[in-house]
Amino acid sequence: MNTREKILAKSKRLVVKVGSAVITGEDGLSRNVIGNLSAELTRFANQGYEVVLVSSGAIACGRKRLGLPKRPFTLTEKQALAATGQAGLIQTYEEYFTQYGQQVAQILLTRVDLEDRKRYLLARNTLMTLLRWRVIPIINENDTVAVEEIQFGDNDLLSAMVVGLIGADLLICLSDIDALYDKDPRDHPDAKPVRYVEEIDSKIEAMAGKKPGRLGRGGMVSKIRAAKMVTSLGVPMIIAPGREPMILERIFSGEEIGTMFLPARKMTAKKFWIAYHPRPEGALVLDEGAVKALVEKGKSLLPAGIKEVKGVFDKGACVECLDENGRCIAVGLSNFSSEEIQKIKGCHSREICERLGVAVQDEVIHRDNLVLKEEIASYAA
Repeated sequence: MNTREKILAKSKRLVVKVGSAVITGEDGLSRNVIGNLSAELTRFANQGYEVVLVSSGAIACGRKRLGLPKRPFTLTEKQALAATGQAGLIQTYEEYFTQYGQQVAQILLTRVDLEDRKRYLLARNTLMTLLRWRVIPIINENDTVAVEEIQFGDNDLLSAMVVGLIGADLLICLSDIDALYDKDPRDHPDAKPVRYVEEIDSKIEAMAGKKPGRLGRGGMVSKIRAAKMVTSLGVPMIIAPGREPMILERIFSGEEIGTMFLPARKMTAKKFWIAYHPRPEGALVLDEGAVKALVEKGKSLLPAGIKEVKGVFDKGACVECLDENGRCIAVGLSNFSSEEIQKIKGCHSREICERLGVAVQDEVIHRDNLVLKEEIASYAA
């Protein structure tokens, strides 16, 4: 049994992401593709797999339904297109899934839903209940209300976050490009597919090029970033051609189709959430000794190493840890508010109780609630 077969044999909880360019065409939604995908996912569910579908296509579908030509749209227009298209998108999915006797549920998310820890856990509980009931959740970004500040940016990022949300075993990205190539095949006819990626380094990132997808906001660059995220969680990812018939069966039969990104180091689910979900509300400037303690020795952050507090935040907020040159070295959850840290910064353990007037723990950020920047796959554009 080769590496691919071993990974697939252990993969029972799946996140399948399908892009706009796969399920839409010149005439709107591709009912043939959606019908085939619905049939495949139903067969997998009937075999005992737990399946979550992340589907793009609402904006593209809305534009086709309204008969609008291709052109740049304002944010408000995109939201209106999403509102129109999402209704048709979920209606089409439900039509086909119902034919095969499979129940589905619609879930629309924004980044805010996953940034707050309580809302994150509520979303997780809902999804886990649906999976327990053998219902296939169909997830999309809630473009109708997602302003720029709370957008995921593309559904590659959303699907990676869903992997962490439900503890999935595998992410499959169904794309209009059938694999990662050593060069962009749209510009280089002699480009060759890369079947396995053991480590995502600068060479692999360079293969992605810079062009977005045909209809969506993503492209190979965003898929590489998503792969960096999920593999850091210890989860493999496969990019495969979404319009190929029986694509999921072909993947699980062991056929070497598409590109498989092998899992890398294992990040805990909580650290994954800290790394990618909450937006930092403030920052702590650390001295050289504190930086070394975090980066080289794997220690918690103590008040003695804090030189400056930036921003106003409450206890439990996500904050950045900066070195004296302003470079971010870590993010973590603070055990104190900014006001409290102002009082105890630079203090040693014996002085903290005196400054705050109560007996408290001495770590500002516990190591279990801290992620080094070098561990985080950047999702910046």
